[in-house]
Amino acid sequence: MSYTSKDLQELAVFYQNQLLQNTVPFWFPRSIDQEHGGYLFMRDADGSLIDDDKAVWIQGRAAWLLSTLYNTIEPKQEWLDAAKSGIDFLNQHCFDTDGQMFFHVTREGKPIRKRRYYFSETFAVIANAAYAKASGDETAAAKARYLFGKCIEYATQPGLLPPKFTDTRPAKGIGVPMIMMNTAQQLRETIGDPRCDEWIAKWIEEIKNDFVKDDIQCVMEQVAPNGAIIDHIDGRTLNPGHAIEGAWFILHEAKYRNNDPELIKLGCKMLDYMWERGWDEQYGGILYFRDVYGKPVQEYWQDMKFWWPQNETIIATLLAYTLTGDEKYARWHKMIHNYAYSKFHDPDHGEWFGYLHRDGTVAQTAKGNLFKGPFHLPRQEWYCAQLLSRLDD
Repeated sequence: MSYTSKDLQELAVFYQNQLLQNTVPFWFPRSIDQEHGGYLFMRDADGSLIDDDKAVWIQGRAAWLLSTLYNTIEPKQEWLDAAKSGIDFLNQHCFDTDGQMFFHVTREGKPIRKRRYYFSETFAVIANAAYAKASGDETAAAKARYLFGKCIEYATQPGLLPPKFTDTRPAKGIGVPMIMMNTAQQLRETIGDPRCDEWIAKWIEEIKNDFVKDDIQCVMEQVAPNGAIIDHIDGRTLNPGHAIEGAWFILHEAKYRNNDPELIKLGCKMLDYMWERGWDEQYGGILYFRDVYGKPVQEYWQDMKFWWPQNETIIATLLAYTLTGDEKYARWHKMIHNYAYSKFHDPDHGEWFGYLHRDGTVAQTAKGNLFKGPFHLPRQEWYCAQLLSRLDD
């Protein structure tokens, strides 16, 4: 199958309407914490609050989303004001005295947990950068560029952050080059930074050389420092949705570079490998974990369907189709789109459930927690709507 121009126009309208009339209204304005700033995102299916703690990742992600809506869809003052609430909370409450960010804080901003890596910082980079573009706030712009520099230091200088494991079996994950690449892309496309292009190229090369395994048609989640497969349970565990997210980051870069053919080839190859590993032929949807050699996986949730791998696969398949015209990607996009919107979307209260059993039944009703909030779904709907609306440009 393929998509006609009319099909793509209808998809653009669908994604825009879902974003602005369903997904965003589920979260805003009710999630804005008028008393302490920031956002209250731990919500049940009907939007009722189940916990008033705050995940730092999602404070940054939401401020990015609101600023991005302001920058790209409509300059609504309510979006800008809501974004500022998140930016102020992040910058006033979410940094420890050593400059590192927390992961989990109370409603008032008192620290609960701090992790050994710097993903809170990457989301603060994109939030401050998008807000700086929206508001013209030079302090936010400076904060974004400073934190980007700190993230580069954390990524390249071992020992700056406490290790989680001993050095008995050294490993590195695809998450670092992936999140750093996308952080640089967001920074470049909002306020700009002269470091972005060089580092994006380096992170793509690392993914290509160390994580993409053409001989077994796979994208590894973690490898030894030299790129070798670690033949133990953790080293063999694949996360297909995560690798597919990395694929669309690379396809996005290909589009930015005037449809660079080598990057299109790399991104499509990653998507191809991990669709075959991750798509559930029996029930549909992307499975959470797989073993590279087909052995049992450690995590008991390995065959569940989480919301975000579906979001990333919707983006990746649509982007691959628009870049290549290959009907296979149109077919895959229709498969994942139809599965996800029929199984995850809540027609009664809006937004998506986060966690399904393998057969597509709802595992639990929460729509917001320490990891789920207004990011993967609204980003998918925003990105796809923007992509399709600009096809004729």
